[in-house]
Amino acid sequence: MKKIKEYAAPTIVLFIICIVAAFLLALTNDVTAPKIEAVNAENEAKSRQVVFADAASFGEEFTNADGIKLVPALDKDGATIGYVVVTIEKGYGGDISVMTGVDLEGKVTGVDILSMSETAGLGANASKESFLNQFVGKILGIEVTKDAPAENEIKALTGATITSKAVTKAVNAAIEASGGENVG
Repeated sequence: MKKIKEYAAPTIVLFIICIVAAFLLALTNDVTAPKIEAVNAENEAKSRQVVFADAASFGEEFTNADGIKLVPALDKDGATIGYVVVTIEKGYGGDISVMTGVDLEGKVTGVDILSMSETAGLGANASKESFLNQFVGKILGIEVTKDAPAENEIKALTGATITSKAVTKAVNAAIEASGGENVG
């Protein structure tokens, strides 16, 4: 009987600590989740203007049959001039969320990384303008090369080929999703 009391007291205390910690984490999540969501929405709205600078405004966000988010880019008269597309691909360090602007001709107008967890100094360089600007003006079927890029190719990041290929795959998926039967 003495052994049961010896183990029961610490077990009960540990159980109570776990219950209190879980309650506090849930409370913290309830308080911070709306604020985090608002900041993310604001950052996404700013990124839309970065990837489609010619747009005067943006239409209602919708999700296509493949689960890809699209937002029509509108001119000053409200006519659709292209789409802003959010795609997610697996990189070296996890998911990479990429926002791509695509005009009605299927050309990339801009690319922005919304989130990623790639290796600092290597894959994280994918968020640099020098890498992202390589995609501007490209069309579906973009390839990655380690050498000097040809017409519809981009130069891979040194030491981060997996990340380079993931971003390229995300951009190609965005171009494909923004055209023809997949839209609307």
